Amino acid sequence: MSELTVRAEKLDAVDELALKRAEFVLDAASGHAADAAGIYLDGNSLGALPAVVPGRVEDVVRRQWGELRIRSWEESGWWTAPERIGDRIAPLVGAAPGQVVVGDSTSVNVFKALVGAVRMAGEGRDELLVDATTFPTDGYIAESAARMTGRTLRPVTPAEVPGALGDRTAAVLLNHVDYRTGRLHDLPALTAAVHEAGALAVWDLCHSAGALPVGLDEHGVDLAVGCTYKYLNGGPGAPAYLYVRRELQDRFDSPLPGWNSHAEPFGMRSGYEPASGAPRGRVGTPDILSMLALEAALEVWDGVPVEAVRAKSLALTDFFLECVAEYVPEGRVECLTPVAHAERGSQIALRCDDAGEVMKRLIERGVVGDFRAPDVLRFGFTPLYVGFADVERAARVLARTLG
Repeated sequence: MSELTVRAEKLDAVDELALKRAEFVLDAASGHAADAAGIYLDGNSLGALPAVVPGRVEDVVRRQWGELRIRSWEESGWWTAPERIGDRIAPLVGAAPGQVVVGDSTSVNVFKALVGAVRMAGEGRDELLVDATTFPTDGYIAESAARMTGRTLRPVTPAEVPGALGDRTAAVLLNHVDYRTGRLHDLPALTAAVHEAGALAVWDLCHSAGALPVGLDEHGVDLAVGCTYKYLNGGPGAPAYLYVRRELQDRFDSPLPGWNSHAEPFGMRSGYEPASGAPRGRVGTPDILSMLALEAALEVWDGVPVEAVRAKSLALTDFFLECVAEYVPEGRVECLTPVAHAERGSQIALRCDDAGEVMKRLIERGVVGDFRAPDVLRFGFTPLYVGFADVERAARVLARTLG
């Protein structure tokens, strides 16, 4: 037994989050388990299934929908689900209640947030800045929002943002964590720089919410969006969320006004009057089945401080890098993820010439990560259900696969 194997067992024995693993369905994490028993390191794409979800969904389908039917909008709390579930997510992103609403996709919420930010910035500001390294959809939507609002779009890297800001800047759309490399960007400093220039800061939290402290209220973020199917384990296609800072809610002019965000949704008036507070971010009828599956999934967070999750995330990624350095032949992979804790999310990206084929073989051997073209192996570390023994075994399997 190697020194790293022994250390992994000791680290797991004192892990304060280890008991959370039993709250997830992990036995079938991989269809193959020749070398490793289903080590799931792709929670940064799709979180594992919380064990409570299937029973809850069955109740929603059989009793709430099957028996109560339309009465469930009131009796089962369907109507208030977007704000209620938003308030469950709020502590995970550092927000007070009443500022997060759940619904629609991340893409739709990026559109709402960015156009809403431009409208609040005023006519004198005619430029949008967007993260040049962003997930493609954010870039597509930013380009469309710029065309629709008559603004000029300027792609810049997060490091270039402070120097690119000026009195023409209306809003800046940034990713908290780079989806390819796992680089964590400096949300407090960048938000402060955006505000100093008189612009609004819009953050995409898809790869940070549920993995590390965000501090939306603390750092004065204006608007934020995020998905719920990664570290929040809401399930494939689970609804996303929109955060609008309380001080801006009365000014938030959504580009997608719908009957669900009307001050009197059942008044069926021809004129639109926006609701107050977080419901202003709603559009149409909530997707109840996936929304209530998400609500059940969020119960795994009861009693879990985000700070403890962050501490374990850093410990896991540190240990993985140490194991890779020990087991993998020198020069076979290159780490793209920053070593510094202040610049690292909860994933490790390794560059490898034949990455696509390597990941295919890893999955066949029971280690599930993912591949990003052209040459990146991406491994996500979800502290609620990934342990140190998983990490050590994954590195050993990677070494054998590369050998």
